[in-house]
Amino acid sequence: MILGLDPLYVGDFMGDLLVTLLKVVVAFVFLLISVMLMVWFERKLISDMQNRIGPSIAGPWGILQTLADGIKLFFKEDLVPDNADRFAFKLAPYLSLVPAFLVFAVVPLGGDFNGDDGDGVVTMFGHDTFLQVADPPMGILFFLAMSSIAIYGVMLAGWGSGSKYPLLGSVRASAQMVSYEAALGLAIAAVVLQTGSLSTHDMVLDQAAPGFSLGAFGIPNWNIIVTGFVPFVVFLIAGTAELNRPPFDLVEAEQELVGGFHTEYSSIRFALFFLAEFMNTITMSAVIVTLFLGGPAGPALFLPEGWWIGTVWFFLKLFIFLFMFVWFRATLPRFRYDQLMDLGWKLLIPLSLAWFIMLAGLRVGDSENWSTTKTYAFVLGFMAFCGLMATLLTAAINTARSERIKAMEDANG
Repeated sequence: MILGLDPLYVGDFMGDLLVTLLKVVVAFVFLLISVMLMVWFERKLISDMQNRIGPSIAGPWGILQTLADGIKLFFKEDLVPDNADRFAFKLAPYLSLVPAFLVFAVVPLGGDFNGDDGDGVVTMFGHDTFLQVADPPMGILFFLAMSSIAIYGVMLAGWGSGSKYPLLGSVRASAQMVSYEAALGLAIAAVVLQTGSLSTHDMVLDQAAPGFSLGAFGIPNWNIIVTGFVPFVVFLIAGTAELNRPPFDLVEAEQELVGGFHTEYSSIRFALFFLAEFMNTITMSAVIVTLFLGGPAGPALFLPEGWWIGTVWFFLKLFIFLFMFVWFRATLPRFRYDQLMDLGWKLLIPLSLAWFIMLAGLRVGDSENWSTTKTYAFVLGFMAFCGLMATLLTAAINTARSERIKAMEDANG
């Protein structure tokens, strides 16, 4: 087997076409059902945290409420504003929805990654393949490309509506997503530096390798540990902002912009934006699990080994992050817009860039066989330099703010 290449495509392509189509259909249906359950789960969990009942009428425990809402939206009148650019207005929901599914296509959902022979290959209808729709050699770059395309859906929705309030919401969304995209990319760069590959499957293989022992306990080789935890925190914060979820949901600040970029949408087009938001939440959680928590890799424990163990581990990890995103929405207050932009440009980007340079220096020291003293001297010196620069930058910003406030007070008498 060629490393990083799905064994399904090493051979007769036409004979494997049906397996590929089956994986696409299963992934699409799974995502649609997951979105329905995610909407119900979020409404139910927030209601529990706020001492409310939540959905309780449609189906057992209200689990069919999302289906009822979707049917209602499907049969509502589809309105298009008179001043709208009809082509851009109709295209925007699909530019938000399609990238979410395409990103999920490169996420490994299972496979046996245990032991020396654990390469994640499964046998499906007599064909060896990976338990993911596709594994391109530049898989994680594909994720960044698709998340960038989703910005166009938001921008076109506001611009194509022909109204100033959706336009303000879309401009705000675009500025927010672009600023946090940089921090997101730098956090991914730290993982790529550690893994040495852009393939999501290879990243899981690298994290499935044995870690190091700490007494009687084995520490997994997950990137959340080997990259020093900081890229994980940066990716989690930047990913939440990229999703426009609380506390970064300034795009849909009801007290300012009503519904933001999708104010003028109704019927099925509004449902597509709603579907894209929750599909992106599931997709981003799956990417976090793949990049930092080993994806499907995990011990079999007392269970019989098999490819399905990886799927169980993947969904257990995925559920943790889905719960975390709902928890954020229920507990954290919304940022002001200046606070949101300051966090992205003045903290996350410098922090992730400095951490990436430090990790690169450690890799250079390892390849050049630096002594322990020389390596720690580099790390401490670089951290001291970054701390000094951060202190000077903060002092300059605070001084400028104080002078601006004093000038305003003097002007007002």
